[in-house]
Amino acid sequence: MQGRLDIYPRLAKSSIAKGSVIWIHTASLGEYEQGLPLIEKIKAAYPEYKIVVTFFSPSGYEVKKNDPIADAIVYLPLDTLSNAKKFITTLNPKLAIFVKYEIWPNHLKVLKDRNIPTLLISAYFNKDHSFFKWYGSFMRKSLGAFTHFFVQDSTSKNLLESIDYLNVTVSGDTRFDRVSEILERDNTLHFMSVFKQNKTCLVAGSTWPEGEAFLKAYINNSTTDLKYVIAPHNIIPDKIQSLKKSINKSVILFSEIEGKDISNVDVLIVDTVGLLTKIYSYADIAYVGGGFSNGGLHNTLEPAVFGIPVIIGPIYKGFKEAEDLVQLKGLLTTSTKDEFTDAVNELLANSDFYGKTAQINKEYVAKSKGASIQITTYIRTLL
Repeated sequence: MQGRLDIYPRLAKSSIAKGSVIWIHTASLGEYEQGLPLIEKIKAAYPEYKIVVTFFSPSGYEVKKNDPIADAIVYLPLDTLSNAKKFITTLNPKLAIFVKYEIWPNHLKVLKDRNIPTLLISAYFNKDHSFFKWYGSFMRKSLGAFTHFFVQDSTSKNLLESIDYLNVTVSGDTRFDRVSEILERDNTLHFMSVFKQNKTCLVAGSTWPEGEAFLKAYINNSTTDLKYVIAPHNIIPDKIQSLKKSINKSVILFSEIEGKDISNVDVLIVDTVGLLTKIYSYADIAYVGGGFSNGGLHNTLEPAVFGIPVIIGPIYKGFKEAEDLVQLKGLLTTSTKDEFTDAVNELLANSDFYGKTAQINKEYVAKSKGASIQITTYIRTLL
């Protein structure tokens, strides 16, 4: 609520009044990363346009609010009709792009009423969504604001067509373009080189307490000479300290490493944000958190792109890439501490199993690129 008070002052300080606006809405950090390859292509193709990015979630906004990729980054106003009218009048966008799941009926109504082209990209639908239920007429109607849908798979296309939305293209997920670009940049982190040495490294990213229980049990009981990195999703000081105290091997926080020799430390806890993607480049095995709650699984593509095995929790439905990779056996699911231990030990002991699992992930990401090019080509017909 406090952040929303800053919407119009931030817009006033930006340069959006000096040019035509393209508005891109993302829920949180994950959707922002999905949209980023498209934003970069739009900026390159249409430098005369101003880019405005909106967030719903503080976890995305607080991290990216000053990102120079956009001319303005603000919260999305609460979805009332009066808020939507004021916001869209202020932006006066020539094009609006919503990423993945973001359906805000009042904002969409205003966009449609004003004949502003509106796209939904990297969309993923399943039969359990309200759009496809008898009670979902209100939300179904909101979909009518979209000029075109770019969806991740044929199932999503078929579902939309079943409710008479035929303006659909299966383009895949722009996140594949984003993570593929990660391979082309410099992922060097000096502290990781010093920490890892030449040892095998398990990186646990975006962890939550359920997964951390498995990690702690493995770390505390393992006699294998591994290095471990744990990057919790929530950087809460007392929780971080509690995690540190629960590990019986040598452990240090990222915030404590300045001026210290960390070459002999076993466990590094990353109590900051913004480093995880590069840290994955040092991983030999990755664990990705969030797989113990519906809709909670974090980004499995970021480690998968480096061609390493990835372990997750048991709940991954609704994440197409996770569903695909579990079926292909590039992602390994674990529901208990024993299953987690067995999965890690099997990867360490069986080089054939390790190599096959890693290759599945690498090939899956490589063959799935190209969505942002398809969408950019369509945008040329609108601007």
